[in-house]
Amino acid sequence: MANYIVFLIHHFYIVYMNILLTSVGRRTYMVEYFKSALKGIGKVYASNSVMTYSMEKADGWFVSPMIYDESYIDGLINFCHTNNISAIISLFDIDLPILAKHHTLFNEKGIRLIVSSERVTQICNDKWETFQFLKKMSLLQPKTYISIEIAINEIHNKYLSFPLILKPRWGMGSIGIYEVEDLEELTIFYKKLKKKIFETYLKYESNADIEHCILIQEKIHGQEFGLDVFNDLTGSLATVVAKRKIAMRAGETDIAEIVENNIFFDIAETISKNLRHIANLDIDVFLLPNNDISVLEMNCRFGGQYPFSHLAGVDFPKQIIKWLLNEDTDKNLITPTIGVISCKDLVPVRMN
Repeated sequence: MANYIVFLIHHFYIVYMNILLTSVGRRTYMVEYFKSALKGIGKVYASNSVMTYSMEKADGWFVSPMIYDESYIDGLINFCHTNNISAIISLFDIDLPILAKHHTLFNEKGIRLIVSSERVTQICNDKWETFQFLKKMSLLQPKTYISIEIAINEIHNKYLSFPLILKPRWGMGSIGIYEVEDLEELTIFYKKLKKKIFETYLKYESNADIEHCILIQEKIHGQEFGLDVFNDLTGSLATVVAKRKIAMRAGETDIAEIVENNIFFDIAETISKNLRHIANLDIDVFLLPNNDISVLEMNCRFGGQYPFSHLAGVDFPKQIIKWLLNEDTDKNLITPTIGVISCKDLVPVRMN
């Protein structure tokens, strides 16, 4: 009888291992990956501030308040309670620190946040914080400035040279990225970018330091690679998946090849141990002509390059579900097939 009761409790727990993907946007593939991972044991729900096709493909959906709206967190919690949702995974940078700030509240409500700590989300979202974090570990990275006056002085002193890259300090994708070739372009595009930032949702985080909301960075020449640095739910490294970027589109990887992680593993491990992020960390690096590795950016979420890992046999969503069920790491789920080349495709869809 006791064994039967234990079975019923375990069965009940599995049936209601429902998850919510917040800020799902157009990431229909992530909805499908998690639906496959939960097949037979739970459902996938999706939320976004505007209706998208990805939400329609989920088992249920929720048009949420805007991320910075005061009712955002309560809206998520109420939706989770109504639909017996056990865990939340965010797919959008701006969403991460807002959720992380309320970690304790979600835990008290019995909802597991698969989101890194507030400190980690700030390090990854703020590219100047990223630069400082990597600098402390003596990792190679592009020369980076948040003061145009200092950057111009470095140019005059021959320490910094063109071309340079201008980008939002708090940014994502390809929003507001400019390459400049001389001082005239630097000053013109700096002003243009600052205006553009405050015309988009990037203004929310940029308000934290309006006078230093733009990064000035030397342009790196080399082969770009993407790394999925996958930690378990305690922040310990599980695996590193490396891919060579063959083509880019709108700031995201368009075509990539899975490669051996050997030359990148030490850097990935160093970052993992010092950052202690949860689940996936998306890192962009450059392999320089002299074989040094320069670290460019980090995103503590499933990034746009994750599908290339998945198409090569990796299944991080299923491994996350196993961890949520207190099961061990399954090496078969986190080991890719080397040499697989994949590309993203654009498929028009009709919404209901």
